[in-house]
Amino acid sequence: MSTGTQDYVGDERNDDVLVSVDGELVHRDRAMVSVFDSGFVLGDGVWEGLRLIRGRIAFLDAHLDRLYDGARMLMIDIGLTREALVARLFGCLDANGMEDGVHIRLMVTRGKKRSPYQDPRLTIGAATVVIVPEWKQPKPDVYRRGITLFTAHVRRTGPADQDPKLNSHSKINDILACIQATAAGADEALMLDDRGFVATCNSTHFFIVRKGELWTSGGGFCLRGITRDAVIRAARAAGVPVFERDFSLFDVYAADEAFVTGTFAGLTPVSTVDGRALPALGDPDDLSGPVTRRLREHYFALREAEAGGRA
Repeated sequence: MSTGTQDYVGDERNDDVLVSVDGELVHRDRAMVSVFDSGFVLGDGVWEGLRLIRGRIAFLDAHLDRLYDGARMLMIDIGLTREALVARLFGCLDANGMEDGVHIRLMVTRGKKRSPYQDPRLTIGAATVVIVPEWKQPKPDVYRRGITLFTAHVRRTGPADQDPKLNSHSKINDILACIQATAAGADEALMLDDRGFVATCNSTHFFIVRKGELWTSGGGFCLRGITRDAVIRAARAAGVPVFERDFSLFDVYAADEAFVTGTFAGLTPVSTVDGRALPALGDPDDLSGPVTRRLREHYFALREAEAGGRA
């Protein structure tokens, strides 16, 4: 999850992080893949963003489900069992002395190609598996300032085009939306589907609160978000009515609260959408509304309960 160009606290320890490239641990400055790798040539691969908290990875099983489902759709053989992949993940973390406050990018591509062409039959050898761990913490003022959103002109595609449930390396659609939002001075892009209903943000999921109810998109035009799903389950456990439904900017502009979700920062309040400020909630230290705060507590509890450890 990202909420801006520099939404995290820098950490000089990252300068010497060891990266796992196909099981080999190398200094980040020497971590490389071939220019013929499928991910570089075509964006042909899948990935996950993971969060290490007190020695365990949040929602690890759900992340692995999505990774292996995506690889199966693309007919990529990861070449590792889930247990072996988890062991490699924690081997990399242990080599870096990491226990908490770490964000991990796990990437799998189809592998090296004989020639830079899309046909999978030109792939040579096994899939490429890269693990990049970094110490990252959200900026301490993220709840105080919230984030700003701009509605991009770039639309989210549905399953008939490129199925958004596939967390592929190809993110050009989202990048174009992010460019528009950045040019407009916002932190993140709010994206609509091809009918004009709210779909998601360019790198996070979007929720609004109206009259005590929690709304998010129907899910047909967004990634199958792990944090999104956890927040929906947290709302049900907390007794907050939650609806996955079509809604438009009309509903957003009149919302009582809004927040975005992601693996990195959890639930982050939204301060403005297209220059329109959401209602001032009166707490100088946290823009989050009462429903958002309540859900955050339940989400943190769920994240703790469903964290995964070593294989």
